[in-house]
Amino acid sequence: MAIKRILPNISTEKVDAAKAFYGGILDMNVAMDLGWILTFTAEGSAHPQISIATEGGAGTPVPNISVEVDNLDEVYERVRDAGIPVEYGPAVEPWGVRRFYVRDPFGRLLNILAHC
Repeated sequence: MAIKRILPNISTEKVDAAKAFYGGILDMNVAMDLGWILTFTAEGSAHPQISIATEGGAGTPVPNISVEVDNLDEVYERVRDAGIPVEYGPAVEPWGVRRFYVRDPFGRLLNILAHC
């Protein structure tokens, strides 16, 4: 199993302020806009990203962190074997990801996902 990317998610209703700041001030590009979530990217070898969301999609809360993996089933099995409660999913979402929510040891809500 390999992690493909990790990005923070910021919960807000002020989407226009996010566009002005991350797009206008920091010169980041909108890589994804589903109406309820915007993902900004920047140039560079590290491919920095950040998402701004009014909801988590499919009626879920905005997760603190999204972690894209190459083998969702393997991570899901590890979570279940460790006895960690899954708060949502696994679910195949209409925007092209399969995912589940789990909390890390510090109480942060993680969106573990793989693109379909």
